[in-house]
Amino acid sequence: MTEKKSVLVTGGAGFLGSIMVPALLESGCKVTVLDNFMFKQNSLTTSCANPDFSVVKGDARNEELLKELLKNADTIIPLAALVGAPLCSLDPIGATSLNLDGQLTLLKLLSPSQQVLMPITNSGYGVGEEGKFCTEETPLKPISLYGKHKVEIEDRALERENTISFRLATVFGMAPRMRTDLLVNDFVYRAVYDRAVVLFEGHFKRNYIHIRDVSRAFLHAMENFETMKGEPYNVGLSDANLSKRELCNVIIKHIPSFVPVEAPIGEDPDKRDYIVSNEKIEATGFKPAHSLDMGIQELIKGYTMIRDSVYGNV
Repeated sequence: MTEKKSVLVTGGAGFLGSIMVPALLESGCKVTVLDNFMFKQNSLTTSCANPDFSVVKGDARNEELLKELLKNADTIIPLAALVGAPLCSLDPIGATSLNLDGQLTLLKLLSPSQQVLMPITNSGYGVGEEGKFCTEETPLKPISLYGKHKVEIEDRALERENTISFRLATVFGMAPRMRTDLLVNDFVYRAVYDRAVVLFEGHFKRNYIHIRDVSRAFLHAMENFETMKGEPYNVGLSDANLSKRELCNVIIKHIPSFVPVEAPIGEDPDKRDYIVSNEKIEATGFKPAHSLDMGIQELIKGYTMIRDSVYGNV
């Protein structure tokens, strides 16, 4: 019997982690989560009965704590972050200490043999050229503080051989630690409850990916680590490079009473506008299993159960 792989997930009780940790346990991994539970979330309660799951309440910037937890880790998934441009703008000092300094500390403490699966954002592409797909070779031009930190960490992480980075598209879908402030999740929430949304720069395009496909991409990389290591990969739906207006049109198919209104003045503080190629990760055998339509249907069901601003990051 082969020994179970030991995985350390920092920030594992957050939006991504609340789906990824149960998936890792189901795949046969031993999983330790480090989280400060800043959102008072109880997102991993159903994993507590699993003897392969352990959880530590603490700060991912605590070097001594990291040293202790890294001793037995084969794979590290650093999800701990202040996530998104708005939250990082609200707390730039906290964002720098966690998203940049904390990650650099983690990388410094790793042994060469430890494997890292690093979540990055494809918002690093900034503003792309019309009609031209951003590939992993496209120069990165991050606009937000969040994007700038992620790009710097990716550079440093890929300097070590045993790292794979994932340039994640905008994530959507239901999770035990919910985020209603992500674009698809937000627009569906508004469609369900407000029946309308005001679009700022509705022609801006971006790519999207379901939260469960993010977990599937990480598991796929663990299984194919030797052939994928040392590289960045875009992770998104190849049929979902959509403008905000086009996204609204997809939602209208499910909620016909939804009315998007173009704002005559004002700007989107998140300036990203680009389309993305996901061919590189697809060439490794990975294919998303959850469409945008499936995610919208899922969110509509989820929002039947929740209506509360505590599910956003800001």
